Amino acid sequence: MGRRIVLIQGHPARGGGHFCHALADAYAEGAAAAGHEVRRVAAAELDFPLLRDREDFEHGTPPPDIAEAQAAIAWAEHLVIVYPLWLGTMPALLKAFIEQVFRPDFAKGEAEAATPWTRGLKGRSSRIVVTMAMPALAYRWYFGAHSLKSLERNILAFVGIRPNRHMLIGLVEGISDARRQKWLKKLRDLGTRGR
Repeated sequence: MGRRIVLIQGHPARGGGHFCHALADAYAEGAAAAGHEVRRVAAAELDFPLLRDREDFEHGTPPPDIAEAQAAIAWAEHLVIVYPLWLGTMPALLKAFIEQVFRPDFAKGEAEAATPWTRGLKGRSSRIVVTMAMPALAYRWYFGAHSLKSLERNILAFVGIRPNRHMLIGLVEGISDARRQKWLKKLRDLGTRGR
């Protein structure tokens, strides 16, 4: 039985052409070949403003592109988020997208009378793929992978998405073609398994 997967491309460049795009394509190819249903959301291709105040975040109406992204996430059983590490964290465009998408009205679901917040996206899992110029080991151990941990714990798990698995791909700026093909195969294999 195939899974419903939403693939979120977090690279801020429009039109593809980066390793993040190739990784997402490889995952989607593997998933489609195995019979999973895949929907794609590219943050760079969407039209939405920055959120600038709490009132808009909590009670504003999501722009149409964000509402479509929310519908894709609500439909999905598994999320795959691919992005490059910029200045130690996700690109600002992806962060703005996440702020728009995970508004309380969408993410908290129907709260019970005794609790102000429920995990409205419970039952979904995620895979986060992060590319970076530094060695992945340095990001994980020396820098503590704080931005990745924040995404996993403070955003995804907070709204009920778990387990949250990740893959760190370091030294991408000088990556050999053989190494590139190994990573693409890994993503294709993950797509085949829907993980």
